[in-house]
Amino acid sequence: MEVAEYVGFDAVGLAELVAGGEVTPAELEAAARAAADAVGPRINAVVETWDTDDRPGPGSAPLAGVPFLIKDIGVAMAGRRMELGSRLAAGQVAGGDSFLMSRLRRAGLVTFGRTATPELAYSITTEPVLYGATRNPWDVTRSAGGSSGGAGAAVAAGVVPIAHATDAAGSLRIPAACNGLFGLKPTRGRVSVGPAVDEIFNGLAVHGAVSRTVRDSAVLLDLIAGPEPGDPYAARPPARPYAQEAGRDPGPLRIGVLAQAWGGHRTTAPVAAALARTVSLLESLGHRVTRAEVDLGAGWEEFVLANARQWAANLSAQVDELAAALGRPVDASTLEPPVLASYHYGRQVTGAQFVAALGMRNRVSRSLARYFDTYDLLLTPTLPELPVPLGTFAEGAGELDGLGWLDRVLGRSPFTAVFNVTGTPAMSVPVTADAATGLPVGMQFAAGYGREDRLFRLAGQLERASPWADRRPAVWAGDRTGH
Repeated sequence: MEVAEYVGFDAVGLAELVAGGEVTPAELEAAARAAADAVGPRINAVVETWDTDDRPGPGSAPLAGVPFLIKDIGVAMAGRRMELGSRLAAGQVAGGDSFLMSRLRRAGLVTFGRTATPELAYSITTEPVLYGATRNPWDVTRSAGGSSGGAGAAVAAGVVPIAHATDAAGSLRIPAACNGLFGLKPTRGRVSVGPAVDEIFNGLAVHGAVSRTVRDSAVLLDLIAGPEPGDPYAARPPARPYAQEAGRDPGPLRIGVLAQAWGGHRTTAPVAAALARTVSLLESLGHRVTRAEVDLGAGWEEFVLANARQWAANLSAQVDELAAALGRPVDASTLEPPVLASYHYGRQVTGAQFVAALGMRNRVSRSLARYFDTYDLLLTPTLPELPVPLGTFAEGAGELDGLGWLDRVLGRSPFTAVFNVTGTPAMSVPVTADAATGLPVGMQFAAGYGREDRLFRLAGQLERASPWADRRPAVWAGDRTGH
């Protein structure tokens, strides 16, 4: 299969070709590798590829033979490096498969490489010292987002139709928005993060994917969802497969709109215009869309402080464990300035401060939960601005402490982290684009706990009403030269 043909299919479409005997998994993998080679030098999204031994037979699994990439953090694949985007973990090899990796294998996916992440996934732009900056396929001078920036850029450029991503404060939805993709963050407990840990960052982080079509994300979530032995909790199973929900009419929904974020962070004019177009589209589809005043349940400064303490305490423990296991120092030779500063900040967090941070999590969760009695969904921009130029987050970063760094990160992504704190599902949908630059603009929809079904129904409807899969970035593997 030629790359120009390969990039025209989503994951479900490729699996159907394999099941019908029209193409083999080996041919798909060869096309994916060629696509990676074509765009790799321009976007730097894939940090490593390898020879695969996963070659499922036709029809043996729902996504049999579909090429796939995993993020360089969060999912362990036996015998493969997992370096977390950090010099501290350089060369680290996973001793066995995580639960998620086992499910990805059973799904029939052919995982042939790993995608870039910022150091320890501790940023919303993917510009690590270890492998260098990942560039946005729509404009290579701009960020691809983070922390799943490599996944977002690779899918947007046509390397694979869907890729693994994680989300602890927007790390899946932000790259989806920056790269013009669909990305749904599942409910806390929907996908197991074990067995090495029971939860990541006290339940803030979840596994998911970024994709070019809604049905791909729905099918994959059906395949990876569900508890594993020893999991501390699990979300209630859905009434029907998400793949079916994506094709169902959502009916008229009550949608509350939050145009301006908590903490006084202003939405820029291009994004506000995109939000207005989205509201018009929703109203034309029969939904009742009204302005919402959403009480966070805590002041913004308190929210940032509590998150900084929770994040940094978890980070410091992770860094100490890595340093001990790999016999490396914790200093500027192994960690970048923002992460090193956050490490030191985390070591100063007391037990009482940490417990208080968890108390803030409860108050925010209780406060937002009541809005889903009034609204079926909440709508916000995914980001308040267009993808930023590369280097934006690095300006003055060496002068920030751990609190200052997280204040910068959350200040530029004020809509997303709230739904990690609450554990509720949220998705970024590439409904529209900026008229002046052509850059994609993501719209975030959030639902009550366990209501991914409602999100998938609306996403499918929006995809049918305002298709995005045929939009092509400047760097596209389907072009003969990759650009």
